[in-house]
Amino acid sequence: MKRLFASLLLAGTLGLAGTVLAEESLPAEAVETLEAVAWEMAPMATAEAAPAEAAPAAEPVPDKGDTAWMMLSTLLVILMIVPGVALFYGGLVRAKNMLSVLTQVLAIFGLISILWVVYGYSLAFGDGGSLNWAIGDLSKMFLAGITGDSTAATFTDGVVIPEFTFVAFQLTFAAITTALIIGGLAERVKFSALLVFSALWFTFAYLPIAHMVWATGGYLFEAGDLDFAGGTVVHINSGVAALMGALVLGKRIGYGRDPMPPHNLAFTMVGASLLWVGWFGFNAGSNLEATGGAALAFINTILAPAAAALAWMFAEWMMRGKPSMLGVASGVVAGLVVITPAAGLVGPMGAIVLGAIGGVACLWGVTGLKKSLGYDESLDVFGIHGIGGIVGAIGTGIFVSTALGGVGVDDYSMGGQVLTQATGVVITVLWSGIVSLVLFKLIDMTMGLRVSEEQEREGLDTATHGERAYNA
Repeated sequence: MKRLFASLLLAGTLGLAGTVLAEESLPAEAVETLEAVAWEMAPMATAEAAPAEAAPAAEPVPDKGDTAWMMLSTLLVILMIVPGVALFYGGLVRAKNMLSVLTQVLAIFGLISILWVVYGYSLAFGDGGSLNWAIGDLSKMFLAGITGDSTAATFTDGVVIPEFTFVAFQLTFAAITTALIIGGLAERVKFSALLVFSALWFTFAYLPIAHMVWATGGYLFEAGDLDFAGGTVVHINSGVAALMGALVLGKRIGYGRDPMPPHNLAFTMVGASLLWVGWFGFNAGSNLEATGGAALAFINTILAPAAAALAWMFAEWMMRGKPSMLGVASGVVAGLVVITPAAGLVGPMGAIVLGAIGGVACLWGVTGLKKSLGYDESLDVFGIHGIGGIVGAIGTGIFVSTALGGVGVDDYSMGGQVLTQATGVVITVLWSGIVSLVLFKLIDMTMGLRVSEEQEREGLDTATHGERAYNA
């Protein structure tokens, strides 16, 4: 107001003086006095103008569209876990173990959700100081300092979303990664031992890998490792852990001798379908904004699973003479795994090629590799998630090339990027493998990892939970 008043006074006074002088209605001495007063007011106007020009820029406000998209993506990933993973796994086990798998998935989702907000988010995305290459700190333990007004950055400068939304979205990644491990231990693991392992593995395997790959200052992040939505963090990490668990637990009673067919392939098909739908939140949501990057990840999440399903189906058809529904459903999941690290980085044609390669590679993982090594990894977590994650991580380094339709990265060379991707794969395999093996061994030596032979023969539904999936 002062600046406005001074400006008006200056303009008005000068104008009045000029008018009066022109009309000669006042003596010249009076006009000179008016002009002097006006010019004395001019510095005040200039001084008032300076602070307005130097005012700090306003804090960025979360975009409502991006926020809505990220909340929807979070819900879609929850759909992947319960009921997606639960039904996919539940249909693959024998009827006497159906409820045990459903209970394990649901309980792990609840457990990891609480641990994530207590300390997981802080360790995954905090600044760990001298240890920041591997892990964060506890400055945001119990979500300290985060309010409804707190924001988290996206991939575009100046664009933000509410931090609570980012916390919830990343929570679902931690939960599904831990829940996937169940598939390697199904039908013979103690429920109490599984919960203890889940809490410890989340702390010592998931959080460090997530920090190294996705957090600023993390070793693999700074090295330029590309993992758009979790090829290393989620799939290789969980696949290797499931393999270690299967090796420590040993084979199921009667494995290789007694028939152990899936009890309900309809449930498995429904579960695979829910996984495919939920995976759009998993992949396209990892763009953190509702932009063209999310659209690219979205269409790739259609094309890669489609190609993988067809590749698996035709390869199985040639090998066994018949295409199976389980093969097509498994191919869909394999394609989803393979495209995860590359979703927003490769072009649609690259996604199709990656999907087709992944479908055949994962078929080999659950047949040839598993048979040659002789392990009983119940639901083929390593064969699909481990092998698929490795193929996808390495393939990202190739198909991110603009010459192959990818988005490209700074200072790109195919050989150099593939080496960086391979480094991320090796670090994840070693870290997850060592941590998982140590934890399984410690739990087995202390509280026991496997149920008794009598309980295993009875089935975990009644032996552990005292109920049945089917009463007829």
